[in-house]
Amino acid sequence: MAEIQFSRGTAETVIPDVRLTRSRDGSSGTATFYFDKPDALAQDYTEDVTGMYLIDEEGELVSREVKAKFINGEPAAIEAMYIMKSSQDWDRFMRFMERYAEQNGLGFNKAEE
Repeated sequence: MAEIQFSRGTAETVIPDVRLTRSRDGSSGTATFYFDKPDALAQDYTEDVTGMYLIDEEGELVSREVKAKFINGEPAAIEAMYIMKSSQDWDRFMRFMERYAEQNGLGFNKAEE
């Protein structure tokens, strides 16, 4: 089980586009998640967005860097960032992403250098 939540206990069903960056020495990194028309912005969604929670059998990774994007005054997307400050954080995040990708049929494309 691996899922993303914006309110504790409510899984987000929209699969995000995820972009990763990592420092050259591998000591830090950033994951940027982009959710197009997520459940958390639907009119019938009654929970408050309190952060982004990445949950799997190892536990929970939490980010408070969550922003809603609006187009013509209507909620359209959520952009969230997860910051990794050590190689251990990076490894833990990648284990979550492997589980999430396998569960949701996602692939990985390495950027050209």
